[in-house]
Amino acid sequence: MPVQQDSEGHPVYAFPNKMGRIALLALEDVMGRNGLSAIFNLANLRHLHSNYPPNNFDMGFSFEELSRLLGALDEMYGPRGGRGLAIRAGRACFRFGIKDFGPMLGIADLAFRVMPLTMKLRVGFDVFAEVFNRFSDHKVRLEEEEDRFLWVTERCGFCWGRTTAAPCCYVSVGLLQEGLYWVSGGRHFEVEETSCIAAGDEACVIEVGKAPVD
Repeated sequence: MPVQQDSEGHPVYAFPNKMGRIALLALEDVMGRNGLSAIFNLANLRHLHSNYPPNNFDMGFSFEELSRLLGALDEMYGPRGGRGLAIRAGRACFRFGIKDFGPMLGIADLAFRVMPLTMKLRVGFDVFAEVFNRFSDHKVRLEEEEDRFLWVTERCGFCWGRTTAAPCCYVSVGLLQEGLYWVSGGRHFEVEETSCIAAGDEACVIEVGKAPVD
């Protein structure tokens, strides 16, 4: 898809409005309307008050806007509090998103449900990555090692433009936690971000253990 440009010709990477709307609804679900309003004010994104993006695939919700919101979350609640809220928001993003994207993913049919667990995870990761790569400027690939999967984000809309001392893509962590829970039929897995572009790494890398921890 063609990348938008600003007035100076610089690329403006974005999510579709539908994904931006899901992210805001998830944050509101976790924080409440007043809490999210405070984040809008702190992030200087007051235009989003009661004005969420429309439910369409137009590329109207910029990486910068989402990243500023998540940065404001850390600023208001501290790194630890912001981390917990972002993970919960990521999990809520999946729950909201599966309603919109589920029918087009093809991972709810009988053939998928009877697959071995590791194959389910692999197929699930591939489909989740396809959603980002197909519909947004957020670019992901999957790598696999003997005991873990690596979710590698080469262009990340969650930490875009941020500089942090440690990995900060906790929305991604929450998304994967909830996605794995859904794909596996209620199992929990170790999910940890070990590299992050905001912390100076080449890519954002989330490691996921293949064996459930429960």
